[in-house]
Amino acid sequence: MNSLFSKLSWALAASLHLLMAGSASAQKRFELADIAKTVGVGDPQLSPDGKSILVVVSRANFATNRNDAEVVLVDVANGQQRVLVAGRPTVKQPRWSPTGDQVAFLARTGTGKDAHTQLFVQPLPTGEPVQLTTAAENVQLYSWRPDGKALAYSAADAPTNAAEVARGNDSFDVGNGSVTLTAPPTPDHLWLVSAAGNQPAQRLTSGPGGLPDDSSAPFAWAPDGRTIACVLRPSAQTGDQETTVCTLDVATGTVRPLPGSPHRVDLPAFSPDGRWISYQTPREPPFFESLDFDVVPAAGGKSRHLGRALDRNLQRAVWSPDSKSLFVGGNDGASVSIWQQGLNGSSRKLKLGAVSPNGSYWVEMAVGRRNAVAITANEPGRPAELYYLASPTAPPRRLTDVNHETAALPLGRMEAVEWASDNLRPNGILTYPPDFDASKKYPLVLMMHGGPSNASRLGFYGLGQAVAARGYVVFQPNYRGSDNLGYAFQRAIREDAGAGPGRDVLAGIAMLEQRGWVDSTRIALSGASYGGFMTTWLMGESRRWRCAVAAAPVTDLLDSYNLSDNNIANAGHYGPSPWRSAQNLERYRAQSPLSRAGRWRTPTLILHNVNDFRVPITNSYKLYHALQDNGVAVRFVAFPIAAHTPSDPVRLREWNRLWVDWLDQYLQPEAATAAPGK
Repeated sequence: MNSLFSKLSWALAASLHLLMAGSASAQKRFELADIAKTVGVGDPQLSPDGKSILVVVSRANFATNRNDAEVVLVDVANGQQRVLVAGRPTVKQPRWSPTGDQVAFLARTGTGKDAHTQLFVQPLPTGEPVQLTTAAENVQLYSWRPDGKALAYSAADAPTNAAEVARGNDSFDVGNGSVTLTAPPTPDHLWLVSAAGNQPAQRLTSGPGGLPDDSSAPFAWAPDGRTIACVLRPSAQTGDQETTVCTLDVATGTVRPLPGSPHRVDLPAFSPDGRWISYQTPREPPFFESLDFDVVPAAGGKSRHLGRALDRNLQRAVWSPDSKSLFVGGNDGASVSIWQQGLNGSSRKLKLGAVSPNGSYWVEMAVGRRNAVAITANEPGRPAELYYLASPTAPPRRLTDVNHETAALPLGRMEAVEWASDNLRPNGILTYPPDFDASKKYPLVLMMHGGPSNASRLGFYGLGQAVAARGYVVFQPNYRGSDNLGYAFQRAIREDAGAGPGRDVLAGIAMLEQRGWVDSTRIALSGASYGGFMTTWLMGESRRWRCAVAAAPVTDLLDSYNLSDNNIANAGHYGPSPWRSAQNLERYRAQSPLSRAGRWRTPTLILHNVNDFRVPITNSYKLYHALQDNGVAVRFVAFPIAAHTPSDPVRLREWNRLWVDWLDQYLQPEAATAAPGK
C-alpha cells in the first residue's frame, strides 16, 4: 500500500515537474514591447493623518502618443486603492491640503494654442475638481499655504510683444541660452491664489529674473504662512546659473537675500518649527560635484553642512516632523540610499534591502507623522511600486502590485561588480541573459549612463533587460565622475573628461574578460548623452569594437560650452572658458571625443533629437561626417522634437527598437564572421 502510494506520488511529482518545466520554457522573455507595458508609479504623498498615500500611476497610450496618468489613493493599512483623479491624462503633482480634506493637482486644459497646465483643487471624498488658475503660460509648481486657504504657484508671464511677433517683428537678444531658442526665455514668477477659487491670482514677484526653470522645488512656505523661501536668479537664461536663497514677505512683496547665502543653491525648505532653512548647494562652487544640504537659522546666521560626513551627492532632503533631522537621499554604491541625518550630526541609513528608490536627480520620498516614509522604488526584478516604512528602522512594505506581469517574466539576473583602476575602485552593474551559462561565451554590451554626475544602479532597467534577453551580457560601468562613490571619485573627472573615465571602463572590461565568458570579438559600446560621450571616446581606443550606438552624444566640448542650455556652466567640468587663452582652447579640444576622430572605425548608429537643448545635434553631424568620410558604416537617425531624449511612447519605442536592431545586426551569431569596422 505504502509502496504504491510512493510510486503514484513520484509519478505525480514527475508529471508536475514536466508540466512546470514546459510552462517555464513556453513563458516568453522580456522583450522590447514589454518596456511600454511597464506602469509608472511616482510622486508619493503621505496624507496629514498618515493613513493614505497619493501616487501618480501612468501608462503608455500609443493611440494618443502620450503617457496617460491617474492619481491613485492607496490605503496604508491594507493597500486598497481608489482612483481619485481620472479622465485627465496629463495630471501630475498631487498634493494634500494641510487639513487633509482636499487634494490639489496640475493638469492640462484648453485646446490648441490656448492649452496650458493649470492648478486644480478637489474636495474629498467625492467632490468635483475646481480650476483655480487661468495662467497665461503653464503652471510649473505650487505649494499649499500652511493654513490651507491659499496656494503659491510659479508660472511665466505671457510675452508682452505677442502682436509684434505675430507680424514678424520677432528678433531677440541672445544670452547664455541654448542654440535651440527661437524666442527670448521668460522667467518663472510666484503667484498666490485662493483655495476657494473665488478670487483672481495675486502676483508676488516680477522682473527680468525669477525662479530657476529646472528646479523641482524652488520655493517653500514658512510655517506661519507669512514668508516664502525661494531661489532666485538674475535672468531667465538657462546658462546663468548663479542663484541665491531669498525670503519673500507675502504681504508686502519684499524680497530679501538670506544673509550668507551661497550663489549656487536650490531646494530651499523651512523646518516645521520655522527655526531653520535648509537648501542644497555644491560642496565647492562653482563646481557641481557632491551636492550637500546646508541648514541655516531662518533669521540668518552661520550655515552648517549637514551631509558632509556621508560623502555622497545628495539629491533630496525632507524635514522630519520634529525639525531635528532631515531625510536625505542620493546614489550610493550600487543603489539609491536614504539617510536620516540629525542636526546634531547623528546619521542612520534606512534598511531598504533590494528596494532602490526612484530617481536619478530627485529621490522620490515623503515623510509623515512619526517619521513614517513613503517611497516609490524598484527592485532588480520588479519595476516601480509604492513602498511604506512605518519608521526609519522598519523594513519597506510594498503596497502596490501594478507591475506584476513584468515581475512574473524570467528577467535577467543583476549583479554589482567592482574593480581597480589607477588608484580608484569603480563599480558597475551586470545584467545577464535569463538562461546565462558561465561555461559559454557571450557578447558584451556596454550601456553607459549620462550625467556624468549620475550612476547605474541595481534596479529594474527596461532597455537593459530587453538587450540581455537577446543573449547579451549588459555592463553598466560607473566610471569616475559618477556620483555614487564619494567626492574624490566624482571630482576626479575635472579637466579629464574622457581619458580617466575611459581607463576605468577598459579596466572593467578586462576584469570581466578574466571571468572567461566574454566573447572579446563581440563587444559593443552604447550610451546616451554623457554615455554617448563615453561611447565616442572609447571608439578612439586601439581595440576594435563590434559596433556602437551613440545617442545624443557629446562629441565636441566646444559645442557644449557655446551652444548647450547650460553652456558656460560646463566650465565646472572641463576647465575655464576656452576663449580666454590658447591653452584653455586646447584643453577643451583634447578632452573632446572629436580629437580622436581619425581613429574611429566602429560601425555606429547615431540617434539624436533635432532640437536637443542639452546636447545640440551639431555634435552628431560632426560624428556622422567623420565616420562617413572615412568609410565607416554609420546610420544617423534624427527625431524632429525639442527634447534631450524622447519621452513620448511612440518615439521612445522607435528609439529603443533602432538601438537593439543595430546591436543585433552586429552581435547575433550570423554576424560573428563579419570583421569589426567593416
